[in-house]
Amino acid sequence: MTIATKQNKARIIKMSGLINPHFNNMWTTDKPYIIAYGGRGSFKSSTISLKLVMMMKKQIQLGQVANIVCVRENSVNLRDSVYRQIRWAIDMLDMTNEFIYQVSPMRIVSRRTGGAFYFYGGNNPERLKSNTLQDLIALWYEEAANFESSEVFDQSNPTFIRQKSPFVDQVKVFYSYNPPKNPYDWINQWLQQSIDDPDYFIDKSTYLDDELNITEPQQLRLIERYKRNDLDYYKWLYLGEVIGLGTNVYNLDLFKPLKALPDDDELINIYFSVDSGHETSATTEGCYGITEKGNCILLDTYYYSPARKANKKAPSDLTVDLNEFEQRNIERWGMEPYKRSADSATADYALDNEYYKRYGIKWHHVSKTTKVAMIDHVQNLLAQGRFFYLDSEANQIFISEHRRYQWDEDTVESNEPKVIKEHDHTCDQFQYFILDNRRDLGLKW
Repeated sequence: MTIATKQNKARIIKMSGLINPHFNNMWTTDKPYIIAYGGRGSFKSSTISLKLVMMMKKQIQLGQVANIVCVRENSVNLRDSVYRQIRWAIDMLDMTNEFIYQVSPMRIVSRRTGGAFYFYGGNNPERLKSNTLQDLIALWYEEAANFESSEVFDQSNPTFIRQKSPFVDQVKVFYSYNPPKNPYDWINQWLQQSIDDPDYFIDKSTYLDDELNITEPQQLRLIERYKRNDLDYYKWLYLGEVIGLGTNVYNLDLFKPLKALPDDDELINIYFSVDSGHETSATTEGCYGITEKGNCILLDTYYYSPARKANKKAPSDLTVDLNEFEQRNIERWGMEPYKRSADSATADYALDNEYYKRYGIKWHHVSKTTKVAMIDHVQNLLAQGRFFYLDSEANQIFISEHRRYQWDEDTVESNEPKVIKEHDHTCDQFQYFILDNRRDLGLKW
């Protein structure tokens, strides 16, 4: 298929140069429901976005109003994901000037027909269900695994299907996602239920299906690093395999000890991260460094447990300890911290208020996601072979707790697996540090 465009100079766009042959059947299927899942970097989202723009283009050429709805699990992620993906596809098809781009409300509108791409968050199924948008030709659930359950689909699909454009035979419904590790996650079970449904076309893809060699050599080298460091994580992240959770949360072989900082990889920033406890729970703070080569190093650990202590430290005592810990590391590494991170729990705010009263400094309280998601961020860093720790006495508690960190076996075979909440305080503050600094760590783009 080619598209001719009239600009200063005629340009021919070959779809065969944009769409990998693997997706030919998905592109041409007449089934109304299309599930595209698999590993990262397989171009499934790119292919769907190109398909949607081509569907819109056909309706525009016929002078017919058509609307397409794109949904993410919440509205926060729309602009940097599915909205940007549709804009990319429009640009690739040389149709940039044919649309008006709006962000409040978020939509991309055809100049010729007034039809549009609409973007919604799926965290309010009732709002989607009550949508009155007409002339629908397609619906896309991007990162479908991040939705809380299939209830969003069950409530929203009938509404949008009823509002089908009179100029098409069906509303095409696309789902795209990377499968979670847990075989008991709702979307993995939903997929199994959909396999035998004749209305569903199901496609699994990986980066290995890239016959057009679109994947950059740098990305291929990164994939090989994952494969070399943590084969199971590679199988999940890039091959889209449901590998299961196991019992131990982390592979301790990926925690690499250092006797000293490397001479050829200087620190560029340091960070602090706190998990504070109650009267019977530990308080810990980690000092982390990020280096010029993008590595992450645990530099130092503060740890106080009130267990079996008759006279337990009050928040006023702990703030003094934490400030001394921070000042010692600021002096040692010769730089101020780039960020201080903490949990959003009540105990951390109590400590934070006391710290601010004494020192005029506040921590940034992270917006926590699910425990599985926060652990995934840590495993991502580990699997790249970029985490190290100074092999000091202070950091041994960090290694000891991560070695003992386990999934609760009674919850592993469930949609909401939980970790055992014992000896996990350094594990928590490590997760807060990574969650709060994913961009600095190269885990968020």
